[in-house]
Amino acid sequence: MAAMAMGVAMAAASPVFAAQENPFGLVYANAIKENVPGKVQIHPVNYELNGIKIAANVYTPPQYKADGKYPAIVVAHPNGGVKEQVAGEYAQRLAGEGYVTIAADAAFQGASGGEPRHTDKPYYRTEDIRGMVDFISTYPGVDADRIGVLGICGGGGYTLNAAKSDKRLKAVATLSMFNSGKVRRDGFMESQLSTIQERLKQAADAREKRVRGGEIELSGNVDFDALTVEKIAKIPTDLYREGMIYYGRTHRHPNSTFAYTTESLMDLMPWDATDQIELINAPLLMMAGDKADTLYMTEEAIGKATGAKERELFLIPGATHIQTYYVPEYVDTAMGKLKEFYGKNL
Repeated sequence: MAAMAMGVAMAAASPVFAAQENPFGLVYANAIKENVPGKVQIHPVNYELNGIKIAANVYTPPQYKADGKYPAIVVAHPNGGVKEQVAGEYAQRLAGEGYVTIAADAAFQGASGGEPRHTDKPYYRTEDIRGMVDFISTYPGVDADRIGVLGICGGGGYTLNAAKSDKRLKAVATLSMFNSGKVRRDGFMESQLSTIQERLKQAADAREKRVRGGEIELSGNVDFDALTVEKIAKIPTDLYREGMIYYGRTHRHPNSTFAYTTESLMDLMPWDATDQIELINAPLLMMAGDKADTLYMTEEAIGKATGAKERELFLIPGATHIQTYYVPEYVDTAMGKLKEFYGKNL
């Protein structure tokens, strides 16, 4: 109850980090506003992936030199998120520890190209991570033999999938991992087991509608402007209640949306981030708040990752899922563990 009260109060009182107030569109606290010599710098870039133009930000460490030899980390954003939110915050913090980092908008989402918009399929989200590796491995000053990955929320599930086969990833970490296939199939906390076939039929119908020239159907869309404090307070789960506050109020970005094409469920629902997870043989760190209602997904995945060279479940005391994105003490705790993990394995 205390956590819910704190979240609702934050929704009512906290200022919105306006994207238009930052020249790079960043909405997290202490974000870079200008590139200052000798400090962490941000470099907006574009590259092509499978015929789609990808928008990304590269962060370089203090005193960066193009002829250096730096380890690199790719950061995969949450479902509905964009590179200017939590992925950017961790990318910036990791650059401050001496890594060249990259955070990119997923294909079909954010500032990246691709049609239909809001397509959210495991194949493409996995390719997004591989594409970041492609780009950063040839970035000036990067040591291609020392590349790690950090996947956050849904990006964490797709990171696990990418790491099964992409052996360029020498150290694999997740934060508040969200297994998108499991949740789209079974519902959050297995709340929709009785409607699996019905929802699969809806997805197939949405594809048929598109094929016949009809409109693209969307699921999960939220009107953030219509969210009142009272409506937010009634959301029963920490994940979605605090998610509405983070994405709809305190860290809102115009490119960020919970919407995904209903047709995407045809690919999401039969998929699971833990399928063949034993193929991951790189060191694996999975972090989550010990109060997170999504913790069960991280616990299941780490338990199945028997092929990892070493594996560790690291709990952040007192944190819920969304709080690991931005609450200073929890971000600091996660960063301390990541510094140790990447320092050892890259």
